[in-house]
Amino acid sequence: MIMAPKLRKLMLIVHLVVSIGWIGAVAAYLVLDLTATTNDDPATLRAAYMSMGLITWRAIVPLAVATLATGLVMSLGTKWGLIRHYWAIISLVLTVLAIAVLLSETRTIDRYAALAEDPSTPDGALRALGGTLPHSVGGLFVLLVVTVLNVYKPRGVTPYGWRKQQGERRLGEETR
Repeated sequence: MIMAPKLRKLMLIVHLVVSIGWIGAVAAYLVLDLTATTNDDPATLRAAYMSMGLITWRAIVPLAVATLATGLVMSLGTKWGLIRHYWAIISLVLTVLAIAVLLSETRTIDRYAALAEDPSTPDGALRALGGTLPHSVGGLFVLLVVTVLNVYKPRGVTPYGWRKQQGERRLGEETR
C-alpha cells in the first residue's frame, strides 16, 4: 500500500531526522572515543567513558531503532518497496548489522562506563581500557555507506522487483 503524499513526506522527514541524528550521535561518540584512546588524564578518561555510556543509551540506541522502524515504514509505504531493489536490501541488511554490532558492543561500553564511574577504579585500569575505536569508526563508515545508497539508489531490481514491474506494466496496458 502506497502512502498518501502528505504522510509520505512527513515520514520521510522523520526518517531523515532520526537517521541524521544517529550519524551525529555516532560522530559525537567517536570524538569521546578518540579522547579516551589518546588521553592519559584519569579525570578526562572517566568523563569520556561515562559520556560514552550516556550517549550510547540515550541517543545512539534509540536513534538506531527509530531509523530501522521509519526505514521499514518508508520502504513498505512507497514505490521503492522493501525487497524490490538491491540497494534497499543492502541498506536494510547494513542497518540491521549495525544495530546488532551496536547492541553487542553496549556490554563493553557499559563495563567501561561503570569502571569510570566507580571512584575506587585505579587510574591505571582506566588507561588500560583502550576505547572502542574500531567499532565507532566502522559504525560511522557503515552509516555513511547506507546514506550514499539511499541518496543515489543505484539501479538494479531483484527478481521479485522485476516481476512486480512487469505486473504493473501489464496492469497499465489493460487500463488504457
